Amino acid sequence: MTTGRTDPRFSEPTAIPPAWPEVERLLTDAELYWLTTVRVDGRPHSTPLVGVWHDGAFAFCTGVGEQKHLNLWHSGRVTVLTGRNDWRAGTDVVVEGTAHRVEGRERLAPLAAAWREKYGADWAWQADDEGFVAGDGTAPHVYVVPPAKVIAFGKDPHAQTTYRF
Repeated sequence: MTTGRTDPRFSEPTAIPPAWPEVERLLTDAELYWLTTVRVDGRPHSTPLVGVWHDGAFAFCTGVGEQKHLNLWHSGRVTVLTGRNDWRAGTDVVVEGTAHRVEGRERLAPLAAAWREKYGADWAWQADDEGFVAGDGTAPHVYVVPPAKVIAFGKDPHAQTTYRF
């Protein structure tokens, strides 16, 4: 069982660490995420995107000409964020990890199904051996980010809870 540790330096005394299933539910239910990758020159690149939390890891896709894809060839180190932009409500979650490309129809088909289930016809991918295929012929590559560390930032009360994997 994954347990979190609340950092008293950044947490109100009444803060209780959320149970890991609660944090995982936030990651599963989010409709939009923000991905930060590292450019070759070391500068960060952040972009909003859709994705799925599947089998304990975050999965996303990207076109081969997109900046995030180019950055991933240089470094797989990423952060994935989701949450709310409120000061006193909700929980923000940051996932730190290394993105790995997913290949093979047998590994990609369950991810394509997860996208369809979550986003409906807007993201109805088909899986092939290289990645996803859309009806218009685009073929993004798929990446998965197993978490190395997850930080949950509670806002009522304010708290910073870290989960390590």
